[in-house]
Amino acid sequence: MLNDIYNKRIIELAGNIPRLGRLSDPDATATAHSKLCGSTVKIDLKMEGDKVTDFAHDVKACALGQASSSIMASQIVGSTASELRELRETVRKMLKENGAPPDGKWAEIKFLEPVRDYKARHASTLLTFDAVVDAIGQIEAKAKQPAAAQG
Repeated sequence: MLNDIYNKRIIELAGNIPRLGRLSDPDATATAHSKLCGSTVKIDLKMEGDKVTDFAHDVKACALGQASSSIMASQIVGSTASELRELRETVRKMLKENGAPPDGKWAEIKFLEPVRDYKARHASTLLTFDAVVDAIGQIEAKAKQPAAAQG
């Protein structure tokens, strides 16, 4: 039933998204868009070395995209690039390959598990994870450039 994916916790998360808005001087900005439903998430990210130091986002998405963005925003600061890449892969596997949801500080993602049965909802649920990994890649690419090329 579609009602299963819009459970009480998903609605609560979607209604209380932290860190909404934009950063004035992000290290990277990334946008992820679902052509299927029209949901879009734009994120701003700041990192110091391998750790996220600040995050903000503009979320124009369905309740599932909002809920996953809410979880991301509440836990991302202090996370490492490798942890966030692994998280995206874990969530992708949870939705597409019947994998287990993450645990620890990301345990609330388990509330998105019922989305697995609704392929049309996978893209919107993954938007925030895709955008964050994109932004991390941008920051890492900039760090590898010679100083003169960054100007």
